Amino acid sequence: MTIVTLETQRLTKRFGDRTAVSELSFAAAQGEIIGLLGPNGAGKTTTIRLLTTVIAPTSGHFSVAGVSCNRPQEIRKQIGVLPESAGYPRQQTARQYLSYHARLFGMARAEAAEVADRLLDEVDLAARGSSRIATFSRGMRQRLGIARALVNDPVVVFLDEPTLGLDPAGQRKVLSILADIAARRAATVVLSTHTLSEVEEICSRVLILDNGRALTCGTVSEITRTVASRRSGRLLVPAELSERANQVLSGVDGLTVERSGDRLGLFTLGTVEASDEATVEASDEATVEASDEATVEARVEASDEGLNAALTAVLRADVPVLSFEVDGARLRDAFLSLTAAGAAS
Repeated sequence: MTIVTLETQRLTKRFGDRTAVSELSFAAAQGEIIGLLGPNGAGKTTTIRLLTTVIAPTSGHFSVAGVSCNRPQEIRKQIGVLPESAGYPRQQTARQYLSYHARLFGMARAEAAEVADRLLDEVDLAARGSSRIATFSRGMRQRLGIARALVNDPVVVFLDEPTLGLDPAGQRKVLSILADIAARRAATVVLSTHTLSEVEEICSRVLILDNGRALTCGTVSEITRTVASRRSGRLLVPAELSERANQVLSGVDGLTVERSGDRLGLFTLGTVEASDEATVEASDEATVEASDEATVEARVEASDEGLNAALTAVLRADVPVLSFEVDGARLRDAFLSLTAAGAAS
């Protein structure tokens, strides 16, 4: 049974004549990690500030764990937040910091100390509980901030750029903690980030914003499949046969060929996208309705056929193939395509 923990309905926020968030509608379920994406100024931070009751909406509605936005104090009991620029009392120890916030939620001193120790262990800071925060690295402070966001055992956790400025090891540790929050705590995680590889790795679904509007919402595979349908390939042949391979590849219809400057036998292959009429005809031949999904399927199929034709032509010319790799669509391609279209509209 799906339990909806976060829902917005035509949520809008205006600052004077500027609309920061416009009629945003989406829902998130228990245990999901939602990636909140968009270029700078897209409305991501404003959306988080709205959903965490820092600011009030101009119009529209949202709820957290069934609690209406008309009851902000009740919502604050249900959420945890790590803002992009969180401040920390440098002279406090990590344990003192977490115990203090636990007390703010009404816990007795002994319970607050117990919660602090448990959370320090959860974010891999148990050995540094007695250390002053001033001695912490940025990655350690971020993990401490995540622990603070979990003090009240929230239903929804909001994180704004939690891995910003971290080294790869620090990023990996934070992502592991976020995955654990969703899986073990069954909380909903809303992750605002510019790092698309993180989203591809851990997010259940993705919400892409631009100019305050939702461009799309779905799984990574759904979004990449719908928007970025063409594939490319990399073909490696012996350097001494690269000229013969180049002549053969140049004769393949509908193929784009680029040679690597530092490796004579390496070619990057692409396919020229068919016209809409052609893709519709391809869909008709497959007895599939000419919907958006069918068009994408037809383009992917045509792209694969073009790359296969290139490989076959090279082999028939007696040119050994050392390697041949086909790249699928990536979230980056879909993101750039969507936000570019949004900016142009």
